[in-house]
Amino acid sequence: MSIFPRISMKPEVTEYLRSVFLNKEAVAAVGHQEAELHFQRLLLCLSHPPSHTCVRASTHLAPLEEIRHELREELKKQARSSSAEEIQIVPHPRVEDVLLLPVDGPRYERSVFRTTPVTQLSSEVVVGAQCGSAVLRGAHVFHPGITASPKYMKIGDAVSVFSDLEGRCTRGAFSFQGNKVFVGNGVAEMDRSRIFATDEPPRGVGVRMVEPLYQSPSFDGVLPSLVFLQNLPSVVAGHVLGPRPGERILDMCAAPGGKTCHIAALMEDQGEVVALDRIRNKIERIRQNAQMLHLKSVKAYCFNSVQAVSDDPSQETEGPPFPPESFDRVLLDAPCSGLGRRPNMSCTWSLKEICSYPPLQRKLFHAAVQLLKKGGVLVYSTCTVTLAENEEQVAWALKTFPDLTLQPQEPHIGAEGMLGAGLSAEQLRLLQRFRPELSWEQTDATAPVACRADGDTIGFFIAKFLKN
Repeated sequence: MSIFPRISMKPEVTEYLRSVFLNKEAVAAVGHQEAELHFQRLLLCLSHPPSHTCVRASTHLAPLEEIRHELREELKKQARSSSAEEIQIVPHPRVEDVLLLPVDGPRYERSVFRTTPVTQLSSEVVVGAQCGSAVLRGAHVFHPGITASPKYMKIGDAVSVFSDLEGRCTRGAFSFQGNKVFVGNGVAEMDRSRIFATDEPPRGVGVRMVEPLYQSPSFDGVLPSLVFLQNLPSVVAGHVLGPRPGERILDMCAAPGGKTCHIAALMEDQGEVVALDRIRNKIERIRQNAQMLHLKSVKAYCFNSVQAVSDDPSQETEGPPFPPESFDRVLLDAPCSGLGRRPNMSCTWSLKEICSYPPLQRKLFHAAVQLLKKGGVLVYSTCTVTLAENEEQVAWALKTFPDLTLQPQEPHIGAEGMLGAGLSAEQLRLLQRFRPELSWEQTDATAPVACRADGDTIGFFIAKFLKN
């Protein structure tokens, strides 16, 4: 058992990432020792959640300050104590629809970060890695995530929750001695017999977290039409796209619809936002989110965006495929290796899987450029940290499409692009890469909340192009 000092991944993947951060240009700029330090910090911070929970407010429905007040009242009810009044809910100074809530943690014993540790209990519940990551960001344990529990666990029992890092715990086991990590303490909301029932699977919370390793509010059912949990860089990407009322905009890989709905809100729900995704059940999720946020301009289709360009340019259709130059703006939040997601305590992917994404991203890019009108804006983004999926794709795009030029981004609160893809200093300044490893050691509690939140995010990348 460990307290996840760094993300666990295959040796071949670790070496690949090391080669990214210790490429010749990076080493020449900062030195081998500093480049290695950046890489090691990255492995460390990926296994921990960001220092702040980011909430996108539905400012198309209510003023930010009103939403902030309602959120505070809801969190008071959730905590059922006056301590909730001390919860900071801070508006972001440069992103007008964002509220930030500091996260308290990690609270393990002998932690240098906090003085109130969470002590492990003798009764243990084991959950899957995805469930464990959600707990670290403030969620309770829902029953599908539980893989093992004490033999006689009943409602009301106090238990420690552990995340199975390698997915090796057999469902229904009484205990697990494999590679696991402690994520906090909770109280059982279901008997063991009900959790693992085969005739009628239960629904709802299996363990309610009362002492999580990272203290963060649970947003399950909290003001669903007014607040939307979304990572700060993802919100920034919507603003960088710059949608305007009356435009027709394409979100090429839209599920689960957070960015789609944000675009529609920024357009004041005036115009058309076309959302595509090739997985049918995810399309329904997009529609549900749009309905929950009272957005009528979103039109979602189950369709492979690689094939979204019509062979007949004269054919006018409401749904895909579309004639070339059909959209004022295009967001390509591309499928990627996801190596910037946090918290991620264990990556089980092979190097072959990680390297399979750039060819797909380029196919999508070809379609995006064809579908974009002249004078239109294309934003390319990923939630990964590799050069091959980020800066190298920008270098390829500029060479492949002479009518594309890089544009300044607003807001620009992340770092500039990473060295190693042969881009000029000016081009790198126009890119926006969120690099949590650069702020990992920042512990100045007196710094403004937004300053700390801007640096300690998920790993993310944004490039903005204009089609001349």
